[in-house]
Amino acid sequence: MTTSQTNRHAAPLLITGCVIFGLGSLIVKVVPVGAYAIAFWRLCIAAFVFWGLSRFFGHKLPRNGKALRFALLAGAFLGVDLALWHESIYAVGPGISTLLNSLQIFFLTAVGFFFFGERLGKIQLLSLLMAVAGVVLIASPEFGRNEAAGWGFASGIVSGAMLALSMVFVRKTHHIEPTPLFPMMLLVSLGGMAALLLPVLLLDTHHIFPTTLRDAGLVLIYGVVMQCFAWGLIAYSIPLLPLSLTGLLLLSEPVAALAIDYFLLDKPIGALQWSGAALTLFAIYLGSPAPKTAMRKPAES
Repeated sequence: MTTSQTNRHAAPLLITGCVIFGLGSLIVKVVPVGAYAIAFWRLCIAAFVFWGLSRFFGHKLPRNGKALRFALLAGAFLGVDLALWHESIYAVGPGISTLLNSLQIFFLTAVGFFFFGERLGKIQLLSLLMAVAGVVLIASPEFGRNEAAGWGFASGIVSGAMLALSMVFVRKTHHIEPTPLFPMMLLVSLGGMAALLLPVLLLDTHHIFPTTLRDAGLVLIYGVVMQCFAWGLIAYSIPLLPLSLTGLLLLSEPVAALAIDYFLLDKPIGALQWSGAALTLFAIYLGSPAPKTAMRKPAES
């Protein structure tokens, strides 16, 4: 297959991966397992898959101790990101929670500004203001009808910050020692499991395990299909596409989650919230980093 043919297939594969990621929020919504517990099982299942893939392809873990620690730390932040995203799904639904999690791009911009000396352009500042306005439009009706809206918005936004930090430490790992995808994701999964173990035991005591074969199967699907297969499609596709197109196509994930909320879960989403969602999506796209500063995300909320 030629390079042009490969690139032509990359966009549909990226959209497919993002939509499958969005469907993962539906599993979280319907399976009666705690927010921290289902995040733990998702990463545990993924760890087994990535360990097997690493062994099969002969990919090695990084030898540098600092690189190992940074990869595990990236996983710890990802674990917290997943758990808080799940909490947000319970509180405000898959659509809004996934949209809030996608605000991670602005946290990445802040990290670049404060820690890497990257300058902010006028378009990035404009996109930040647009995103804030969009979130306000989404939030105002939600706070009027949903007692859990405050926690849902807080956990969703903080989950985006945790995802951004996870990306930063993946980047730092590669700067110290370039690491193949499968060993990197194995370490990320292990780091996330370690960070979630205590919260699972303290906060999800009565909701740690699936109680039916159906729920166990859905959790298995969540780990294998959403964490491994969907991410594999995204990781494969991103390097083959222009960054501007990539940023636009990645927005298919929150769009899919909003559609799930509205059409499958019957969540009332009015014109004001749809307008806020559209404004926030456009702001996220507008604020996508330039190629020289872009940081790829290791896995989805």
